[in-house]
Amino acid sequence: MPYFRNDEARSLIRDAYGHVRSSSAAVAEAFYAPDELAPLPREAVELALGVGHPLRHAALRPGEVALDLGCGAGIDTLLAARLVGPAGRVIGVDMTPEMVARVRRNAADAGLENVEIRQGLIEELPLPDASVDVVVSNGVLNLSTRKSRVLAEAFRVLRPGGRIAIADLVLDDALPADVLKSPAALAG
Repeated sequence: MPYFRNDEARSLIRDAYGHVRSSSAAVAEAFYAPDELAPLPREAVELALGVGHPLRHAALRPGEVALDLGCGAGIDTLLAARLVGPAGRVIGVDMTPEMVARVRRNAADAGLENVEIRQGLIEELPLPDASVDVVVSNGVLNLSTRKSRVLAEAFRVLRPGGRIAIADLVLDDALPADVLKSPAALAG
């Protein structure tokens, strides 16, 4: 039984991620190599909020179009842009206006011109059918109350033969009701 309506959940998550701050690179340093982090803007590194490194499994190639679901401040977006190179393109989608502004600033600061950021919902991707080669997501799918819709959208925008690489949280047991009812737990 859901404890939050879709609009309530989105509002709680949007508010939490819109106000998040960090001055520590601990999360990024746990998942990414120092040489990957070195060329990135400090804000992108300090606001790495993911749970893994999906790009290790995405096998991005120069010239490809990649989509980063829930791109946040952009650590995976920026790393993907470096991997696909100037002939490729990376599209980041995030529902949080503050994160959209941050990732745009971080892409500009990194000198990456092959990054496009769109504000939108991962359950309703603002992209045409069969328009990307690779979809990546890092710690975001678990935030959606409509996970099957997110996956359907990811498959919709993938070109034939495209790839998906997701790093996320998986539970082996049910959460207690007090955790399920907690707005703070919902927003991560």
